[in-house]
Amino acid sequence: MPPAPATYRITYVIDGRTAPIGAADSILDASLHAGVPHAHACGGNARCSTCRVQIVEGLEHCAPRTDKEVVLAARLRFAPEVRLACQTRVDGDLMVRRLVIDQTDVDLVDQRGAAEGVAPIGEERFVTIMFVDIRGFTPFAESLLPYDVVHALNRYYDEVGRVIAEHDGRIDNYMGDGLLAVFGLDATPASASRAVATARGVLAAVERLKPYFMTVYGRSFDIGIGIHHGEVIVGDVGAAGHRRLTVVGDAVNLAARIEAATKTVGARVLISAATLDELGGIEREWRTHRIALPGKSGEFVLHEMPDAF
Repeated sequence: MPPAPATYRITYVIDGRTAPIGAADSILDASLHAGVPHAHACGGNARCSTCRVQIVEGLEHCAPRTDKEVVLAARLRFAPEVRLACQTRVDGDLMVRRLVIDQTDVDLVDQRGAAEGVAPIGEERFVTIMFVDIRGFTPFAESLLPYDVVHALNRYYDEVGRVIAEHDGRIDNYMGDGLLAVFGLDATPASASRAVATARGVLAAVERLKPYFMTVYGRSFDIGIGIHHGEVIVGDVGAAGHRRLTVVGDAVNLAARIEAATKTVGARVLISAATLDELGGIEREWRTHRIALPGKSGEFVLHEMPDAF
């Protein structure tokens, strides 16, 4: 089918190319007519997501989703700006980013669908992130047998994991003697207050464990906790066949740096100003610190939770 009379223009942000698009053309039609490489594994029938694009500018010029696109967008939890190029028609100029641009991308999408079923490809969400790290774990572990080190960690993670689960948190990742937990992934409200309550519970769990570790190993350890409320990208990440739902973004990095700052100021729990705002008030006086964080410009206001549980 020949292209409709060109009325508008698409700009592709990756390679700077442009394509004319008529009112009757889909974005995919315009790409193919202009010779712009654009993946479309199902032939443009809204049976896959390989033609999807992110609308960088001009979302208001896009027609509403077709019935076919509505179904697939709901399954994959598309953000509003992610559209199927084969289904989207426009009434104005657009700037778009193709999200699948070569055969390797196509293969990854195919593997993901065949091996892991349908899951979110990525969405932005506000959550509360908590990093917990063991203080003094190296001297604790250096004189123990490897089995004892693993057993001690498992005993500790079992106690801490129970507290996190009790407050509807999700352990996202273990990093040796540290862990990352997320609150709010399931849209449960008050993620910040649940994270702070969890921090209190984790401190109490560590205090309960200390006599056990002293009895069994003749030594113990303490922890530091950093909490931040912010926007992350939630999606399945990893090699084909080994993907898992996780959170990424600057908010995660900031939470990790807040946890590291507990060593600098000698605190057990520090929370960001954004977390304090989410709490909507505090139960008792919290000590405030102004501190520079590695990799971040300027000073950050952090609040130290009273050491009570």
